[in-house]
Formats: sequence, structure tokens, C-alpha cells
Amino acid sequence: MLLIFSCGSSDKQHQHSEAVNSASSKIKVLNVGTFHFGYSSDAHTTEFDEKSESAQKEVRQIAEMMARFKPTIVCVESVPEKHVALNTLYREFLKNPATLITELGETSMLAFEVARLNGIDSIYGIDNHMGYNYSVGDFIENSPDLENSIDPETYLELTNHPFKDYPELAEKEKHFDDLPLPEKFRLMNDPRYLDNSIISNADKLLYVGIGDEFQGAENAAIFYNRNMRIFSNLNRIKMSKEDRVFILMGSAHTAFLREFIERSPKFEMVNTLEYLRD
Repeated sequence: MLLIFSCGSSDKQHQHSEAVNSASSKIKVLNVGTFHFGYSSDAHTTEFDEKSESAQKEVRQIAEMMARFKPTIVCVESVPEKHVALNTLYREFLKNPATLITELGETSMLAFEVARLNGIDSIYGIDNHMGYNYSVGDFIENSPDLENSIDPETYLELTNHPFKDYPELAEKEKHFDDLPLPEKFRLMNDPRYLDNSIISNADKLLYVGIGDEFQGAENAAIFYNRNMRIFSNLNRIKMSKEDRVFILMGSAHTAFLREFIERSPKFEMVNTLEYLRD
């Protein structure tokens, strides 16, 4: 006997309505990746004169784009323990917003301005610091008395040709310092670029080790742990369904947060690139 079950159009509409309502009930998040303005201890740095008139103008342009999201909560790459100092500096900026503060790089220049444009009183730091060796793989490769016993070919391929399958991204990355700031942000928030941020900061270390040990995996685990702690710090903030969260962090943290937020029953990410259009 053949049994045929069909779903009527009303049932389909009901299911679609439930899906839409479920999605709309989540807290909206604009999750933005950046390079670090000014000094950075990161393995990769970018030439950027944050005090120049042209740079300040471009930063305000980006801030206006981000401000269209209308956030009610702003989160940055600062540890929660520095909440008072962070917001003391923010209040100083509010007294004289005609001049961007460069002291905290992208945090005090870009995030402060986005918060000001939306009338936000307080900014949250959600970072967590952990010791992590970005360069353990390079150290092994450059040490004549050491040998990568896991997979040096793949490690070197990921190191030397990170955008091999995306030549247009490779070309932009090659000339990154020469790109206008909005174009830099569009590149760094491209999903393929964010994928590579996880690979280059953590996953490529899974191909690195000495003998039967796991030096690469152990350091990658620390970086994974740090980003899980960052997401936990985000969840410490009391918020309601009506809140809208703007997060500004280094692109590797943005990439990890994207992974956690995409699977979260609590949050819904908006498309960052939609807010980076002129």
C-alpha cells in the first residue's frame, strides 16, 4: 500500500511564519572585523597613520556606515577589568567629539564614534588575554635542528599561499596597505577572508609538531579557548530581545565569534557587508 503525505500551503505558510518569528526574536548582532590601528603585538600589522587628517576622515566614514545599524550595546577588544578606564576615556571623547581619540586605536576612534552617534552611555570590553605562540610553526621551520614531523608541506602552503583558491582576494591582500579604509574593511569582513583568519591564526598549527608531540595543536587550542572566553564574556552582558549589539574586534576574533553566533539560539548576525556599502 502506498501512502502519500502532503503538506498543504497553509501548513507551509505556518512553518515559514514560525521560522521568521524565531529568527526575528533573536538579538541582532553586527559583528565587524578590523585590523589594529596604531601599535599591535599581533603577528600581522598594517601601516596606518591614525592621526592623519585623511585617516580620521575615513574612520568617521566607516563609523557612519556602522551607526546605521543603530546599536544599543557596543562591545570592543578590551578586557572587562578595564571597564572603568575604558568608559572614562569614552566620556572624555563625548566632551569633545570633534577630535577622534587615538589612544586605544580602533576602539577609541571607531567604536567610540559609533557609540556616540547612537547615544550610548557605556561601552563593554569582552576580550580575554591568554599567552599564545603565533609563530611556533615558523620557529620550527626556521630552526635547522628541529623538524616538523606532522605535515610541513600543508603548513607551508597555508603560510605562503593563504588565498591560493581566491586570486582576487590574494591581489587585494597583496596591496592591502594601499587600499582606502572602507575597502580594507570590506576585504577583512568578506566571509572567505574571515575563514582564512581562523586558518592562519590557529588551524594551520594543527599541521605542526615535533616528534610525537603537539606543539602546534596546543597553541591553537589556547587561541580557540581565548575566543570561547570572549564569547562567554559577551554572554555576561545583560540584554533583551530589543537590544542590538555592535562588536568591533580583530578579524580573527570576529571570525570565531561568527562561528559561535551562527549556531547560537540567542543571536542573529546581520550582513556586515551590507553596512559597508557607500
